[in-house]
Amino acid sequence: MLSHKEGPVVRPLFYWRKPVRMFMWWSAVLFLGCISLGAEGWPVKEGYDFKPYQPLVRLRHKQEKSQESSRNKGHVDQDGPFGSCENKYCGLGDKCTSTEYSKVKNMLLDLQNQRYIAQAKEKNAEDKMILKKLLVDQMFKYFDSDNNGLVDSNELSQVIKQDELGKDLSDCSLFDLLKYDDYNSDKQLVLEEFYRAFEIVQLNLPDDQKISITTATVGQSAVLSCAIQGALRPPIIWKRNNVILNNLDLEDINDFGDDGSLYITKVTTTHMGNYSCYADGYDNLYQTHIVQVNVPPVIRVYPESQAREPGVTASLRCYAEGIPNPQLGWLKNGIDITPKLSKQLTLQANGSEVHISNVRYEDTGAYTCIAKNEAGVDEDISSLFVEDSARKTRLGIGNMFYVFYEDGIKVIQPVECEFQRHIKPSEKLLGFQDEVCPKAERDTVQRCVWASAVNIKDKFIYVTQPTLDRVLIVDVQSQKVVQAVSTDPVPVKLHYDKSHDQVWVLSWGNMEKNSPTLQVITQASGSISHHTIHTQPVGKQFDRVDDFFIPTTTLIITHIRFGFILHKDEPVLQKMDLETMSYIKTISLKEYNCIPQSLAYTHLGGYYFICCKPDTTGAIPPQLIVDSVTDSVIGYNGDVTGTPYISPDGHYLVSIDDVKGLMKVQSITIRGEVQDAFDIHTNLHISDVAFQPSFTEAHQYNIYASSSTQTDVLFVELSSGKVKMVKSLKEPVKTEEWPWNSKNRLIKDSGLFGQYLMTPSQESLFILDGRLNKLNCEITEVERGNTVIWVGEA
Repeated sequence: MLSHKEGPVVRPLFYWRKPVRMFMWWSAVLFLGCISLGAEGWPVKEGYDFKPYQPLVRLRHKQEKSQESSRNKGHVDQDGPFGSCENKYCGLGDKCTSTEYSKVKNMLLDLQNQRYIAQAKEKNAEDKMILKKLLVDQMFKYFDSDNNGLVDSNELSQVIKQDELGKDLSDCSLFDLLKYDDYNSDKQLVLEEFYRAFEIVQLNLPDDQKISITTATVGQSAVLSCAIQGALRPPIIWKRNNVILNNLDLEDINDFGDDGSLYITKVTTTHMGNYSCYADGYDNLYQTHIVQVNVPPVIRVYPESQAREPGVTASLRCYAEGIPNPQLGWLKNGIDITPKLSKQLTLQANGSEVHISNVRYEDTGAYTCIAKNEAGVDEDISSLFVEDSARKTRLGIGNMFYVFYEDGIKVIQPVECEFQRHIKPSEKLLGFQDEVCPKAERDTVQRCVWASAVNIKDKFIYVTQPTLDRVLIVDVQSQKVVQAVSTDPVPVKLHYDKSHDQVWVLSWGNMEKNSPTLQVITQASGSISHHTIHTQPVGKQFDRVDDFFIPTTTLIITHIRFGFILHKDEPVLQKMDLETMSYIKTISLKEYNCIPQSLAYTHLGGYYFICCKPDTTGAIPPQLIVDSVTDSVIGYNGDVTGTPYISPDGHYLVSIDDVKGLMKVQSITIRGEVQDAFDIHTNLHISDVAFQPSFTEAHQYNIYASSSTQTDVLFVELSSGKVKMVKSLKEPVKTEEWPWNSKNRLIKDSGLFGQYLMTPSQESLFILDGRLNKLNCEITEVERGNTVIWVGEA
């Protein structure tokens, strides 16, 4: 790489002692110029070869030179060899075209670089630009004989005469520098005009602007301005996760200003992360923009109302999400409770819980939880009534586990481990003659076979019966089965798309999975007669579908627009519009040799984490990350392998690699950065994972993981990495007896404020107490109850 150094100046090749030799060189180069430059040439961005640029910075005013400031030797008078004229471009006609002019400038550079041409051929484009600037600097210094920073027609005439450049065969001459590149028409050229003439791009970015942080509130617009400036600055290119944005047809990033700014028209949490800008062709000088997205708090309290007798304990809990994490506070009847805190009245879990021991009459009141952050405020009220012989609350229909097992459906209240309802296989559907589980011809005992179930707004439960090719609908209010919806053969997987109130159904067609299909049940929460409709087939065939993935809604992400379809043995993700139920884009994973097996999604940065199937050698490639903003694969998630799970708030990624016996926990920051947290080595052979909000810290989660082969459940505190085992929960359902998915022992949480979790064994149900991290109870004689749904406040 060449650089400026003090010392001897390289003499330009125009100035030779043998004029005849100079003339021969000049004529030969002009004749062969197109060939030599076509092969190598000087770096010129396409579209920048000849343009009448307006100065990007204001040129300094130049004073007319006096007679004394002319060349000391050999001054050429205007009545010299070119004759006298009054035209600004004396001696020139209109024959010099822009194409010919560009050739002349290239020839000048080639002559200037004659000593270094061999080196220049071996350099990359970036080094050529540096060399080109050095040569133009030398050329200007040679032309500017009086060293005053100005080159005028007299000095150009001197060079023409001195180096015999007026005798060539070209229609252009050095005077065309004044014709084409004297931008302020003062009949003189400064170095900046030389730079423009020879397209020397000079860019600058102040050190204190190399990183810029932009904070926007969700729903607002944001403008990212690129601070790279300079003469002849090419168009600004924007990247996100190394993917160029300018040519993508993005819905929310759809306008690039004349000044190179990036516009995000409606900011969401998916837009957080790093963006970079650079001038086209000069990506070594770039500015990084960090976009932070603030989200106003969204709050929930539990319970909404409760009655307690004097002397017992009462607890009021508050949960809030927002970015940054909201600060929580409590009011009682509109007055801050902080001054009244005592041994009897305490705040726990970073202020997210009001704990009142030995309640008194005066504790009756409306307790308001307030959540605040930089983006806004939210609040909700939990009411407490302290009364003598407090009225026994009528046993509600909510806060129950629904367990689907061989002998029908059991509704279980987890606190006391009590059965609330048993729907037997022989029970008839409400208003119909169909039984819940008709007896099969080969069975001696009437029994049920279930696969997958989903909760519909705590109003209905949809559950598949794969051997009967249908979905049953359970009404939570009446605790009865009210409808059977026919599906394609062997329905095995359901997902409730809350954003569009529709249930997606994956059916295998047969147990060999030869004819899989996707169907949708619309208006799922409505009390209407339901039916299925097919999604759009690919290539008029349905049998490519292997699985599907639809992100779940959260407190702050209430609408999901897209899902992904996984095709059998194909290294692609098919993007699906959930509203139109049609394919809209194919994302290829072929470059990474990845056939997707499972996915997880975080709204923080909008990333999908993809677990790939083992390759032909049995090796498992690392997870891939797909950016939902650009629908582009942005690379591997380090060396992380295994099935990905995302915490409900999007802040934790837990990856389970059963082959390595490894659970890897990563955190996702509010800048959309994925950071390693800790690893847990285990031979548990994890079957399923459930997240539960922490009872000791606000804005934190714990996880419980069940085993596909053993009797223990693993507890992990995600904030600290603390680990505990809940032991002796009996053997899980055998893998060969659970063909519907890989989770032969599921573990089910009980919602945002739920204290309990349920996990089935082969013949029992186990209810765990999440607050105390221990077993609460075992319910026996419930065989293969591996389909469980939690129903909250109904």
